[in-house]
Amino acid sequence: MPDSKGNIYVGVIGAGRCTRKLRNLAAEVGKEIAREGAVLVCGGLDGIMKGAADGAKSEGGVTIGILPGTDKSDANEFIDYAVCSGFGEARNLVIIRTADVVIAMPGMFGTLSELGFALKMKKPVVSLGSWDVDDKIIKAENAKEAVSLALMETRK
Repeated sequence: MPDSKGNIYVGVIGAGRCTRKLRNLAAEVGKEIAREGAVLVCGGLDGIMKGAADGAKSEGGVTIGILPGTDKSDANEFIDYAVCSGFGEARNLVIIRTADVVIAMPGMFGTLSELGFALKMKKPVVSLGSWDVDDKIIKAENAKEAVSLALMETRK
């Protein structure tokens, strides 16, 4: 699962528009990912993606944003590496392919599609209040637990 340097890529998926409370929770997830030395992968835009990237950067972490369009400047300011897919919503598949494990937060149908791809590809999924669509999804109560469970799954 890890890359050639031993880095684990944790995907964070969720709403592109969300409440401040959810964005703060996403920031906590991002902080925990960075504290554990993992790489954050997300869609690179606003909402939960921006919150998670902000949190990761605040702890010195590395962030990758897989963008739907072709303009790197669309990425939020907390993204280190912007990948322009040019695929629109189909970029959700690239996010899941890139991640070793996924932390799913509340979101709409884009999040649901990412969950579906993750389950189909047998990627571990930890839910922090997201869609409850399969018994393979591991439920977490808080950011620290979500990241801990996610990283544990990569070691199996």
